[in-house]
Amino acid sequence: MSGENGGRIRRSGRAAVVVLGDIGRSPRMQYHALSLARQAHLEVDIVAYGGSDPHSAVKHHNSVHIHEMTQWPSNPRSLPKILRPLLLIFKPLVQFLMLLWYLCVKIPAPDVFIVQNPPSVPTLVAVKLASWIRRSAFIIDWHNFGYTLLALSLGRNSRFVALYHWIEKHFGKVANGSLCVTKAMQHELAQNWGISATVLYDQPPEFFRPASLEEKHKLFCRIDKSLRTPYSLQDCLSNEEITTDNDNPNVTLFTTQTGSDISLKWNRPALIVSSTSWTPDEDFSILLEAALMYDRRVSALLNEDDLKREEVLWQEIKGGKQYPRLLFIITGKGPEKEKYEQKIAKLNLKRVAFRTMWLAPEDYPLLLGSADLGVCLHTSSSGLDLPMKVVDMFGCGLPVCAVSYSCINELVEVDKNGLLFSSSSELADQFMMLFKGFPGECDELKSLRQGVLASRSSVNWATEWEENAKPLISKVIFENSS
Repeated sequence: MSGENGGRIRRSGRAAVVVLGDIGRSPRMQYHALSLARQAHLEVDIVAYGGSDPHSAVKHHNSVHIHEMTQWPSNPRSLPKILRPLLLIFKPLVQFLMLLWYLCVKIPAPDVFIVQNPPSVPTLVAVKLASWIRRSAFIIDWHNFGYTLLALSLGRNSRFVALYHWIEKHFGKVANGSLCVTKAMQHELAQNWGISATVLYDQPPEFFRPASLEEKHKLFCRIDKSLRTPYSLQDCLSNEEITTDNDNPNVTLFTTQTGSDISLKWNRPALIVSSTSWTPDEDFSILLEAALMYDRRVSALLNEDDLKREEVLWQEIKGGKQYPRLLFIITGKGPEKEKYEQKIAKLNLKRVAFRTMWLAPEDYPLLLGSADLGVCLHTSSSGLDLPMKVVDMFGCGLPVCAVSYSCINELVEVDKNGLLFSSSSELADQFMMLFKGFPGECDELKSLRQGVLASRSSVNWATEWEENAKPLISKVIFENSS
């Protein structure tokens, strides 16, 4: 890879990707590592926490080397409030020293550090110091603003938030280069931070694509047991009267295999997928309320009688009657997961079922490629970033319903590849519209899917990275080595 004036990377050609978080839950930084290895032909050291496995393409690439730091333990709930400010100081201090050890001692000296932001503290400080010690270039990839995330828990007027904002801005300005995820963020960085950033839109890598019928069937076979296990005593997927094919390994809730022939069931539930970090910036109660509204509205519309014998009612629901059963699969890990699982267990739903799960990195794209609709609850603490989960969904040919906020239209085009909503009632209306006549006659849903498929082939991560990230990385390495 050459820089301006034909300059070439010094040393042996090496980059360090720095994530103060779980590398398995940092897809964009994984894609950076792959592109640095594949397209820039660099040796790549990833310095991050473990916890979740990265994609096999990252794990098994000969030029990508993962260095897992020791994870900071969860904050004890029993810690007195008076001691919590001390924890806010002590935790980043320990993280700072650990980062320095890895960046300055554990890995070979890189030509460039590429660091994920947020978190900003102590990451930007540690990487800046390490880049000075090792005479390396230093690039920040702005995913969001760290101070806005901290303000969700401490409030905008907190002194810690103000200090965090100053550190983030100061060290952001001394970086050799910056990437960011939206034009809105690029404008904010230029106008109010004095930082020139290159927009690198998130794009799915090649392994995010629509799933074949055979891939769908194999996936559903692997997760069938989990799908049939409800949170409460029973629901529309677990009732014994309608799951008589439980013990047949060739029959799932969605597919049937006879010999070598695989077919989708006519009375299958509609599959809706949402990925969440189970944090306060994604209000999962919106989806719960919308699901409950769908359940009640369809029941009232079809004049379903709750006094009918239970097995007869389940059988009629299974039959569809224009509106299908909805299965929501919620993927992800996070602090509020258990709270919402308890809420789900208490819901009295007849036509809707929820399942939460954590999938292997190779199965997650298959799930998206097998679903009928994606739902995104991301609202953005800054209003300037875009949800990677929607990018992944589009890569798999999956239309979305997403929460509306300031810059989401840089990604979701209404009535072309998805819909936007601002309330649970609006989301419930969208479910009613999209799934009427499912699976054969839902024209609006089919139109959105066609829109996604028409646009997904126009650009991908490799071309986006080649056109925007690679020139910047080449330039800062050349200038730093001159």
